[in-house]
Amino acid sequence: MNNKTHELTKIAIVAALYIVLTVTPVISILSYGPIQFRVSEVLMILPFLDHKYSWSLIMGCLVANVFSASLGVYDIVFGTIATALVCFIITRVPNNYKNVWIVPVTGSIVNGLIIGAELHYVLKLPFWISAGTVALGELGVLIVGVIIFYFLLQNNNFKSIITR
Repeated sequence: MNNKTHELTKIAIVAALYIVLTVTPVISILSYGPIQFRVSEVLMILPFLDHKYSWSLIMGCLVANVFSASLGVYDIVFGTIATALVCFIITRVPNNYKNVWIVPVTGSIVNGLIIGAELHYVLKLPFWISAGTVALGELGVLIVGVIIFYFLLQNNNFKSIITR
């Protein structure tokens, strides 16, 4: 397999993983709506490690948001914009382990504000409560993600697959 095919395959696998971790029936209950705990967001650490994974998460989020019954096209557009913005910001941060904590902070603020506004305008929910619940859910998932990836990256085989 040539290098370009190898990279595209990794991007597609991560995008598919994001979709599965969002829309699987048991998990999807937590993925959409005013209180969000989107398990797939643990993957937001990947663009920090290698910028190419931004495409995985943006595509995965777009497809996963097609299944958002309560927010529909708004979630497809604004949820995907939120993910793209988080990816853009975190790929500008120097990749070292001290800076990894910028990922949960950035993800929670951006998603809290954008998805909170979306919930406010579409479902008429209070903005600050919506922004707060989304931000807290995102912060929790991303902190768990940082911890999981910290341990996974101790394995040289895993590290070479992800960062190669």
